[in-house]
Amino acid sequence: MDIDDDERIKHREIAFHRIHPNPHQARTAALFLIEVDGILHAEPTSPFLLRVSYDVLKTTLIEIEEALCELGLHLDTSLFNRLRRALHHYTEETLRANSGLELDELNSTQKLFAKRYELIEHGCRDERPEHWRRYL
Repeated sequence: MDIDDDERIKHREIAFHRIHPNPHQARTAALFLIEVDGILHAEPTSPFLLRVSYDVLKTTLIEIEEALCELGLHLDTSLFNRLRRALHHYTEETLRANSGLELDELNSTQKLFAKRYELIEHGCRDERPEHWRRYL
């Protein structure tokens, strides 16, 4: 099913909790999201509010929110924001299902974290061949 750009490109506002050690959570989130595939625009409008535009066929709001939570940022958990996010999650999931996209496809935020993990020098690399690692 072919989807128009008006339906595919989503413009959302992500609100952050005001009590946090980082007083500029929106700016931190914008700097991170610029690197994510599928994010077209990320702009902080205040220290606690981020406007983001993205292609729903490449990434979803729930993936963006999970990535921001993994970074240690706190989303606003007021009732209104939770209901609004739940509605956005449902509509995006329905749109992706109607377009024929599998739920496990194109999780760009997980790919981004995996790529970042591979680039970081740390002592957690297992140099053994694959068949040795699976041997009990």
